[in-house]
Amino acid sequence: MGDILTAKNLNLWYDKTKALKDININIPENSITAFIGPSGCGKSTFLKTLNRMNDLIPNVKITGEVCYKGQDIYGNSVDVNELRRNIGMVFQKPNPFPMSIYDNIAYGPRTHGIKSKVKLDEIVEQSLRNAAIWDEVKDRLKKNALGMSGGQQQRLCIARALAVKPDILLMDEPTSALDPISTLRIEELAIELKKSYTIVIVTHNMQQAVRISDYTAFFLLGELVEFGKTDQLFSQPVDKRTEDYITGRFG
Repeated sequence: MGDILTAKNLNLWYDKTKALKDININIPENSITAFIGPSGCGKSTFLKTLNRMNDLIPNVKITGEVCYKGQDIYGNSVDVNELRRNIGMVFQKPNPFPMSIYDNIAYGPRTHGIKSKVKLDEIVEQSLRNAAIWDEVKDRLKKNALGMSGGQQQRLCIARALAVKPDILLMDEPTSALDPISTLRIEELAIELKKSYTIVIVTHNMQQAVRISDYTAFFLLGELVEFGKTDQLFSQPVDKRTEDYITGRFG
């Protein structure tokens, strides 16, 4: 397994505030990598640099590089829309579009020029199946997505991200607004999806990182303190700060 995403000497400032300090990490493909750490430590900020979501925030300055399949995504020749097609994102709060379940999924493929109804039907069904929600919604595809439960909406948003055939799925605390049953479903789904995708998940829940991730990165005050295989990081952390955090001494 190769590394699909690599950050080298990555620094990020919001105005004068330095939010990320010299981040170096290699994220292996077809795996789940979890980012953990206390609130405000930089984990979501770093996640958003991986598909240039921070471009949307004023006065952000970034130095260093983030390479996706060996190409620096901050290079001048990068098509940001294409980048975000390859590196999809699911947010903390489910954010379906105020339209039918079908149109939510077909939206991305349509913007990429797919017009054929047969093809769109196929993509919609496949994406909903991949997000483990097809059986629940197949009889109400024309109904408004906002009528679904929170857990269903989040799986719909995952299906919507999958519809454009990404390589990588970034998830920013995707279960923090969900009940335990929906959370379990999303976790099982993530484990299933890593056969075909690379998943990077920010979680405030250490047990979640232990349950589903192959690799864990611990962030503190904008620094990447430690990164390694999840079982190793939790059983034999190298850095005292990691140990203090995972044993509950702070955070």
